[in-house]
Amino acid sequence: MGEQAHDGGRAVDEIQYKALGAELYQALTTQSTLAPLSGRHPEMTLEDAYHVSQCMLDHRLAAGERVVGKKIGVTSKPVQEMLGVFQPDFGFLTDAMVFEDGADICIADHLIQPRAEGEIAFRLKADLQGPGVTEADVLAATDTIMPCFEIVDSRIDNWNIRIQDTVADNASCGVYVLGRKEVDPRDFDLPGLHMSIYRNGEFLSEGLGSAVQGNPLTAVSWLANTLGEFGIPFRAGEVILSGSLAPLIPVVAGDHMRLELKGVGECSCQFV
Repeated sequence: MGEQAHDGGRAVDEIQYKALGAELYQALTTQSTLAPLSGRHPEMTLEDAYHVSQCMLDHRLAAGERVVGKKIGVTSKPVQEMLGVFQPDFGFLTDAMVFEDGADICIADHLIQPRAEGEIAFRLKADLQGPGVTEADVLAATDTIMPCFEIVDSRIDNWNIRIQDTVADNASCGVYVLGRKEVDPRDFDLPGLHMSIYRNGEFLSEGLGSAVQGNPLTAVSWLANTLGEFGIPFRAGEVILSGSLAPLIPVVAGDHMRLELKGVGECSCQFV
C-alpha cells in the first residue's frame, strides 16, 4: 500500500503478523472477539503490534476499502484510566468507517461492543510527515476542524486490552461520524473549546480541548511524528481524529448521541 514500517524492534515474526492480522480481520467481519493478543504473545512489542495492524489493514484494502485518514486514541486521563492503557495509540480510518451527521448506525451490522467518544476532527489541506512536526506545522496544514463522534470498538474480549492489543486492533476503531459544520481552527482557542455530550436527550459529560495532551494540536503533532517513525505521512484531504475529550460512553441499540462543540457546531447519531 505504499506506507510501510521500518523493521527494527520485532519480537514476533512476519508469519505471526499475518496470522494475527487475519484473525483480527475475521473478528471484524464476523463481529466476534478474540482472547487478548498480549496474553497469547507476551513478547509482543509495540512495533510488532503495528505490523499486525498493517496486516489487518491490508485485508480491508484488499476488500476495496481505502485509507481516508488517521486517528489517535487513549489521549486523555479519563480514557487511559478506564482502559488501563497509559499511552496514546494510533490507527487508520477507511472510507467504510465514516457516517454522515445524524446517521442511523446499525450495531448488528457494524459493531461488537461499541463506546462513543466526543472528539475534534481535523481536515488537512497539505501533506505532513514526521519527525519534527510541530503544533504550528499542524495548524498550517489544517484546512478545517469539526465536531466528531468516534465509535470505538474492540475485537478483543471484554475490552481486556494492553497497548499492544489496541494498536494491533487498529487502535480499537469502529466507525466515526463527522459534524456538518467545519470551521477554520485559527479562529478558535483549541485547548479552550468546550464540548457537551448528551445521550437520549440527557446531559452526560463534558470536556475541553485541553483534555487531549493539553492541546489537540499537540496530539495531532504527536501522531504525525509517531507515524513518521514508520514512514507513514499524513496526506492532504485526510481526516485526523485527535482523541476523546471525555470518558468513553457505552452505547446500545436505541441510544441517540449528540454533542455540542461550543462555537463550532454539533454532531449526532442514532444507534439501531
